This record gives sequence, structure tokens and C-alpha cells, in this order.
Amino acid sequence: MIRRLALFGAISLAAMSSLASAQQPAAPPAPAPDMALALEAAQAAVAKCAADNVKAGASIVDSAGVLRILVSADGASKGAVESSTRKAFTAATLKAATLDVLKKMETDAALKAKLDADTTLFVRPGGLPLMAGSDVIGAIGVGGAQTLNGVPGGERDAACAKAGIEKVQVRLK
Repeated sequence: MIRRLALFGAISLAAMSSLASAQQPAAPPAPAPDMALALEAAQAAVAKCAADNVKAGASIVDSAGVLRILVSADGASKGAVESSTRKAFTAATLKAATLDVLKKMETDAALKAKLDADTTLFVRPGGLPLMAGSDVIGAIGVGGAQTLNGVPGGERDAACAKAGIEKVQVRLK
């Protein structure tokens, strides 16, 4: 008898919880690039880096900073992959190129203090917003390059991210 009551209670609870969740409307998805275009952009970024002998990771996030695509070259380091995702998240959150934000931080102490205090952000070159017209629909982040011939690694990452965007920019909606 007790087993039947417990079973009945469990079934009732499950039915009520699914009914309650069915009644709450789901939040609309954040604007994002089409999956095929996101993949194409990430692959183009990694290919650009590979042409420069960089084993990079490239991440695409939606406008809310949620990871949509992650592509990494054979032999890319854990740090390259992680930094690519953090750079993409930062570019989407700040709605700006991470290199531009970094440069602004050099002359704006208040901005620097604010951004340094936010541990979710990774303000390093290599993150660029993905734009559809004037709307940010996501971001790309690239990580993995080291300084070479006086060019900092982050700037090389940014060049790879730019190549990824250029591959798909006219088709972003």
C-alpha cells in the first residue's frame, strides 16, 4: 500500500512539474548567425591561422554569449581553445572588438577598473562582433597565436578572426 502511494505521489509530482514547465513560455532565442555560416567563419579563421603556422582555436557565440561553434586545429592547445571562447564571449557582451576595448582601457582608468573587476570578461585581442547590419548577432574569438616578428599574438589572432568574418559577412542576417 505504501509503495502504491509513493508511486502515485511520484507520478503526480512528475505530471505537475511537466505541466508547470509547459505553461511557462520559453524565452526567445538570442540572435545568432546561421549555424552553417558560423561553422564556415570558424573554419576560415582556423585556416588563416594555419597558413601562418598557428594552431588556433576559433569560437562563435550568439548575441547572448552562448557557445554555438568551436573549431580547433590539430595540435591546438587547451589555452588557445579556452581563450577563443572567452574572447568571443567578451566581444559579444561588450558589442565591440576586444582589441578596441583594450586600447580604450589604456586611456580610461574607470573603464579599465570596471572591466578588470568583471572576471567573466577576457579583454585580449582576437574577439570581434558578428554584425547583421547594425545589430550584433554574435561574435567570433580566436586564440593560439604567439608574438612573431614583433607582432603580438593577440593581433595575429584578431587577423584570423577578421578573415573568418570576411568569409561570411555579406551573408549574415
